[in-house]
Amino acid sequence: MVITIKKEDGEYVYDVSKIEDEQRKAGANVSISKIGTLNVLTEALNYASQGHQNNLEAVLQESPEAMLEHNIDETELKETSTEDESLNEVS
Repeated sequence: MVITIKKEDGEYVYDVSKIEDEQRKAGANVSISKIGTLNVLTEALNYASQGHQNNLEAVLQESPEAMLEHNIDETELKETSTEDESLNEVS
């Protein structure tokens, strides 16, 4: 299996099947498999996240009562957040 590794100083191409030490070759193949699995999971999570974000946007667009002013000042947002937090405090 040919692997290309991209680094700042260029690309390096390796052929894993040419590794002579069987343990190192097996280790490289395991790492390749794990990296592939993690890449698939990352892609799936990104897809799911985007779907949930799209659903949320659709719900919010259909709920005009939830709309705040278009240009909220960051200070106002912090004040509102602080007020909301104070409602949760127990005296």
